[in-house]
Amino acid sequence: MSQPAASEVQSAQLRVADMIGGMMEFWGFKRNMGRVWGILYLHEKAMSADELRALLSVSAGTMSTTLQELQRWKVIRKTWVPGERRDYYEAETNIWAMVSRVFRERELNEIKTSIQVFRESRDTLKVEEDKRPEDLEHIRFVDARIKQLLELAKIGESLLDGMLAGASIDSSPLAMFKLPPEDE
Repeated sequence: MSQPAASEVQSAQLRVADMIGGMMEFWGFKRNMGRVWGILYLHEKAMSADELRALLSVSAGTMSTTLQELQRWKVIRKTWVPGERRDYYEAETNIWAMVSRVFRERELNEIKTSIQVFRESRDTLKVEEDKRPEDLEHIRFVDARIKQLLELAKIGESLLDGMLAGASIDSSPLAMFKLPPEDE
């Protein structure tokens, strides 16, 4: 069986890199971040910014910014190529390390902030008995809804902490948030 031509390999690499770029964009990152990481991940040797820029048809400024952002997230690193003066880059290949870093630095922090806001908001709703009955009813309603959000956030925090620690995940606590089946 013959080997695929270099152009076929490059075409496959670009398609995969673009798909990764789309997934990264869905996660809230810039599409080019996923494209650059994808190309580096699929490339056997470190690549220079100029090589990446030419392959992905992006400006020098876009490439520079993208490489800086990827290094900040620790998903690529600079490497030295003997005999070369310019910087070369290679991808982090431990995908779990990258994903867990994002979950820890973004999602988990967001959940922790949510928990804090929900708790503080509930504290401001402390029921004072001198309120009118309709005000008390409204306060209790809002407090009950915030309490549900707080419970969901705490479960999410626990699940994410467990996942990041490599523990078995029990998602059964989420069942309390299921909606009742719609009437037919």
